[in-house]
Amino acid sequence: MRILGRVTSSNVRKVLWTADLIGIGYEHEDWGLPLRDPRVPEFLALNPNGTVPVIVDAGFVLWESSAIMRYLGQKGGSDLWPADVRERALVDQWLTWQATELLPSWLYAVTAFLAKNPDFNDPERIAQSVDKWSANMRMLEAQLAEGGGYVANGRLSLADLALALSSHRWFSTPFDRPELPAVTEHYQRLKATEAGRKYLNADTP
Repeated sequence: MRILGRVTSSNVRKVLWTADLIGIGYEHEDWGLPLRDPRVPEFLALNPNGTVPVIVDAGFVLWESSAIMRYLGQKGGSDLWPADVRERALVDQWLTWQATELLPSWLYAVTAFLAKNPDFNDPERIAQSVDKWSANMRMLEAQLAEGGGYVANGRLSLADLALALSSHRWFSTPFDRPELPAVTEHYQRLKATEAGRKYLNADTP
């Protein structure tokens, strides 16, 4: 299996972390600017969006990080992607929420504060992004507190990996954040693991 994408991408780290925990062997190739332009024909033939990550597994090509995580969980028979249909649905719910609700809420603020893009300097839009992001993180806080420190089913799952990486973005962005003890505990606990130290690196936002 080949996993294509730069490690500085949190979406790529979601996939690498999943593969490592499941024990699936792979070759990692750096793609994505500034390392290697994914908008070249070679890469676009694999993913017409020109985005990372992409996997190539014995000729089978798959893109979109959450879809790849699910595929790896199923392929490896891992409890990170439960066999029980209702347990799996809960993991899928939070994995989908991370991509469709949480991630979009931080985009403007992160681009302003972390990437320091001068085009993202509208104070009102920054405030709106921070407010929405904070509201979503409070939702995650409540879920973790209620779920005994895990996102779903009382144990580690693909959703925990995706959301720990989201928390890493939260803690890496320089702005005034509300205190979220359950989120902090969850993040620090996963960061203390061998794989967590690798993918929740202080030098990689």
